[in-house]
Amino acid sequence: MKITIITVCFNAASTISDALNSVAKQKNVDVEHIVIDGASTDRTLEIVKTYTSVSILVSEPDKGIYDAMNKGIALATGDVVGILNADDIYMDNNVLQEVIHTFSDNAIDACYGDLVYVDKTNTNQVVRYWKSAQFIEGMFKSGWAPAHPTFFVRNDIYKKFSGFNLKYQLAADFEILFRFLEQHKINSKYLPKVFVKMRLGGATNKSLTNVYRQNKEIVEILRSYYKKVSLISFIVIKVVARMTQFFTRPSI
Repeated sequence: MKITIITVCFNAASTISDALNSVAKQKNVDVEHIVIDGASTDRTLEIVKTYTSVSILVSEPDKGIYDAMNKGIALATGDVVGILNADDIYMDNNVLQEVIHTFSDNAIDACYGDLVYVDKTNTNQVVRYWKSAQFIEGMFKSGWAPAHPTFFVRNDIYKKFSGFNLKYQLAADFEILFRFLEQHKINSKYLPKVFVKMRLGGATNKSLTNVYRQNKEIVEILRSYYKKVSLISFIVIKVVARMTQFFTRPSI
């Protein structure tokens, strides 16, 4: 069984090596690593081209991160597809092996695990622990979602239900998870293990304005399915849930 990992990047010279190394070092798996670059102007391309572990490299302007991810999905030939951001790192060298083992059960359409936010420079310093849970219908309404970089899904699911909805600039990852799990009810499995280290400072968390905009998009997504969802109530519930992530730590 082959797994495709998609990494999208733009001017990511300071972090891209860590992401590429964490994929290249995965043990006992057949990995197709696709890198979609948004026409970087720094040393990103120069660095990527030194990695023989990269199967496909595309560098061209795009319409944003989700458009780039869709390009990667269109090129993916693996049985299973995962997405690792340019500033993220797999927790250890056995993550993808465990993922592939999970998909040996033909009834499983997707799996996901836990994620830790780490300091930008010291990636061993955990700042926040995103512990997930087994999906139960209705959980998205309370602000729950699996951490997208830990989410792996069969390629056939993308072919059947399509990729990221570019209508959403900050919440397309939430939308696709919601669509797959809640609307289409694909069969998923939660693996209670930290899969990914994510550096602080993503696009959404750069400002309170972006956080508000993302949550407004999420509520729009939820309202299309549940009809009545209060933006204020949703944000309050989500903030309370997220606060606990700063005070718990994984046993790693």
